[in-house]
Amino acid sequence: MRALIILTLLTFLSIEHPMAHTPASPIVKSELAPTGKIRASINVGNPILAKRDDEHSKPYGVSIDLATNLAQELGLELELVVFDSAGKSVDAVTNKKADFGFFAIDPVRGKEITFTNAYIVIEGAYVVPNNSSIQTNDEVDQTKNRIVVGKGSAYDLYLTREIKHAQIVHAPTSPKVVEFFVNGGYEVGAGVKQQLEMDLKTYPTIRLLPGRFMEINQSMGVNKDVSEATKAYLKDYVERMKASGFVAEALARHHIQGAAVAPAGK
Repeated sequence: MRALIILTLLTFLSIEHPMAHTPASPIVKSELAPTGKIRASINVGNPILAKRDDEHSKPYGVSIDLATNLAQELGLELELVVFDSAGKSVDAVTNKKADFGFFAIDPVRGKEITFTNAYIVIEGAYVVPNNSSIQTNDEVDQTKNRIVVGKGSAYDLYLTREIKHAQIVHAPTSPKVVEFFVNGGYEVGAGVKQQLEMDLKTYPTIRLLPGRFMEINQSMGVNKDVSEATKAYLKDYVERMKASGFVAEALARHHIQGAAVAPAGK
């Protein structure tokens, strides 16, 4: 009986487990850390992913946790390359100033970056002045409206494709959208729902439109020049972090509202 139990246990352990993975090959390590350190492009312009208390403090958040854990798994030193906008973060990986980053999946960015499946899903929302006649998201796309959005953000890329009548106006970064929108007397502001909800506390003259105008799939990404092995390793890493509960725990640890763990990728 004891032999049978041991045999059964060994059989169970040999079955592929969702968390099992093949250690990174030397090629993968060299491509993810060509300078000897693994450089993570971090966007503190999206508080769901990462933020810092001031420009001199260390950033923290879900993406920092994922980057730190990846570096530990690979046995590499981590270097954070921090930016205040998604566009700058994308450019860093595109131009190989960083080795990987955390981005919303978008076909425009996909020309230079290979994305993993999403690890979290967040919502994009609109704000309008309290006295605005706009009550629903469907009323936004009109010629009389100007929509303020962070330059180069996922919302900018999405709205540039989808908006047919309203005018797109660019704020310098996503965190500056509401300030820019209010000071400029514009009709609509667009951004991360959670960020907009926080901004309502500072600007009581505006309100959030109900629902969302888009759902954003946040992923990890690498430059398209790396090998298929490196792309596969990063994709597998994201799936393991979702399946293990790591992403859910990071969201809870950083008290993130308005985001959910993305479903398992195919």
